[in-house]
Amino acid sequence: APWRLMMSLTPSRGCLLDLPWEDILVPHILCHLPLQQLLSLQRVSKSFQSLIQLYLANMRCFDSSQIGPAIPRAAFVNLLKDNEVLQQLALQNCSDWLTDRELLPVIGQNHHLHQIQLKGCAQLSRHALVAISLSCPNLRRLSLAHCEWVDSLSLRSLADHCKALEAVDLTACRQLKDEAICYLAQKCGRLKSLSLAVNANVGDVAVEEIAKCCPELEHLDLTGCLRVKNDSIRVLAEYCPKLRSLKVKHCHNVAESSLSILRSRGVELDVEPPLQRALVLLQDVVGFAPFINLQI
Repeated sequence: APWRLMMSLTPSRGCLLDLPWEDILVPHILCHLPLQQLLSLQRVSKSFQSLIQLYLANMRCFDSSQIGPAIPRAAFVNLLKDNEVLQQLALQNCSDWLTDRELLPVIGQNHHLHQIQLKGCAQLSRHALVAISLSCPNLRRLSLAHCEWVDSLSLRSLADHCKALEAVDLTACRQLKDEAICYLAQKCGRLKSLSLAVNANVGDVAVEEIAKCCPELEHLDLTGCLRVKNDSIRVLAEYCPKLRSLKVKHCHNVAESSLSILRSRGVELDVEPPLQRALVLLQDVVGFAPFINLQI
């Protein structure tokens, strides 16, 4: 299919390349093609190579998953070397090849980025987050899930310089403790979505500060935060009227006595009420229990 596409676009079949590149081809035609096919088009002719390079230089969104996780380092650098207008950058699960050496130049020359996805990029360092904080003042969404290199100093830099943040994923960033999370909440009061899942160092102090500093909060993930207790959940219910979902699975010190307040407001919870859990467990044990009404 890519080869047939390339042949149909060659000059011998028409005058496609005679159309205005920046006004027609780049914004209205090439933007609808998968990135992998665009890269293949470069091999058609020198004119197509120049056209694709122009497209890459004006690309607003780059998602590595469109090519595959194992992009050669040199290929990634070449793809984005002329781009200074990126708005979205997604490089999730690129731990096999992505280091600071490849990422920092891209971050340094793209000051309009408002969404960055670095989930699972394990070979980066705290310098990557500092670079993001200094170069991307309009950043709104950032995923650092499973990036254990994130520490309190780099997170403070992010909080100091990226006050427009609305969504941050810090899942399994295990170096972070309450103090760092509190600082983020104090500086980034526009947060609507925050994940602190799988971090045993996060406790009530952080959750209460989030509740008091982030009144716009809609989604909070505390899965596996073993130090979180009922008191902070009650504070969350009091200070966050816009909360729509809360995840507290495996938070063994959080009970229905605090969750019921949120449940009554229609907040989506990832744990069922005690009676519901008991009835489901009974059904699992018995196998079939027609006398049980799960709608009680």
